[in-house]
Amino acid sequence: MSSIAENIKSILERIRKTAEKVGRNPSDVKLVAVSKTVDVNRIKEAVISGVTILGENRVQEAQKKVMSDELRVMSDRIKWHMVGHLQTNKAKTAVQLFDLIHSIDSLSLAEEIDRQAKKVGKIQRVLVEVNLGGEETKHGVSKEGTISLLKEMSKLKNISVEGLMTMPPFSENPEDARPHFKELKNLIDEAVKAGLGLTKLSMGMSNDFEVAIEEGATMVRIGTGIFGERK
Repeated sequence: MSSIAENIKSILERIRKTAEKVGRNPSDVKLVAVSKTVDVNRIKEAVISGVTILGENRVQEAQKKVMSDELRVMSDRIKWHMVGHLQTNKAKTAVQLFDLIHSIDSLSLAEEIDRQAKKVGKIQRVLVEVNLGGEETKHGVSKEGTISLLKEMSKLKNISVEGLMTMPPFSENPEDARPHFKELKNLIDEAVKAGLGLTKLSMGMSNDFEVAIEEGATMVRIGTGIFGERK
């Protein structure tokens, strides 16, 4: 068995154990394999080993992979997610490529995606990215601005807002991320009380995904844990 296949098997097992430990159904937690900078042959290996969702950070890089001969033949087995920051001028291509966009952080970006989705007769599934750490280097709407942004976005006809995403400040200790994950869960609960039907929480990466699952993650974004350190 290749190292990629072994890594996937190990991560799926850790997802299962963590979910069951806190009384959750493991099938309610989806693995997003973050394939940025990973070549198509190694991505193909991951898909053969059971990965069904691929997460990309850049539109141009994703486009090359989606259109590649190696991965086009597997297109019925793969969903592509945009997990990196999305620039407004890339919205048109993003709508054509991605099943789910995790990183909506402004009304202007949401409106442009809505416009582009309408042109191609698509309802684009999206998540709102929340910057809970207050880091200037990270994208995302503030915690305080989240509910009002969600309410404005709910008026758009060609967008389906399904949940929230966050990326806590990096720490070697996974427990340092727990307060941020709790906060995102509280925020989605608040949104549900406000009548916004959100169900998805995209949170947790290679070093802290088990903590994220304990706090309610429905999607974990794992790159290094599957493909190894970035070159």
